[in-house]
Amino acid sequence: MTKMKRSTKFFIGSAVMAGAFVLMIFLLLFVDRKAVGFEGTMLGLSWINKSIFDAVGTSGVAKIISEIIGYFSILVALFFVGVFVYQWIKNKSLKKVDRSLLNLMLFYVVIGILYVLFLFVKINYRPEEMEPSFPSSHTLLIISILGSAIFYLHFVIKNKNLLNICLICLLALILFGVTCRFLSGVHWFTDILGGIFLSGALFFLLIGLNNLFGEKQQEEQKNSSDHKVSNSK
Repeated sequence: MTKMKRSTKFFIGSAVMAGAFVLMIFLLLFVDRKAVGFEGTMLGLSWINKSIFDAVGTSGVAKIISEIIGYFSILVALFFVGVFVYQWIKNKSLKKVDRSLLNLMLFYVVIGILYVLFLFVKINYRPEEMEPSFPSSHTLLIISILGSAIFYLHFVIKNKNLLNICLICLLALILFGVTCRFLSGVHWFTDILGGIFLSGALFFLLIGLNNLFGEKQQEEQKNSSDHKVSNSK
């Protein structure tokens, strides 16, 4: 039995998360949808969302913290854009830029497009504001950008111990940021879940593409090596 490639596993993970995201949209549009949201707006999965919101409440401190982490995520993205531009200028050719960095730039573009798109797609409104609420854009930014940064730190940090410390800090920041966004009360519970599913789908897709490219390189090197061996005989 052929062993499943790492890239395939990540692509399957991306498909599962994307499917969960689409299912969430379907449930919000057609299941337990009642006019119990802000100023009587319609709210999908209303019993679950209202019950959790009433139990958790709101927190101004948690909101500020989640927004700070969100802005930090954008700074991290800008930093890696800088790394990409530096490689481009140094090598004097876009083709010579590390392929995984190019994938990351495309990843950022997709995140930006989705961020803007869901400003206009009104599935649910926020609990206390007349603004589109699904999915949580801060959750999307925090998980997608900081999560992808975990796999790109090796471009700028060579010390193994420092690298491990940064990885732990990023993981803690992701968990803390998403938790604070939930506790802030500016989103319904399903908005947070939607942000997790969407960012998870994008994250697994990015890592899958990077692994696919690496696997193709290994196959090309192996074929080249086999060809040289056969020619030498």
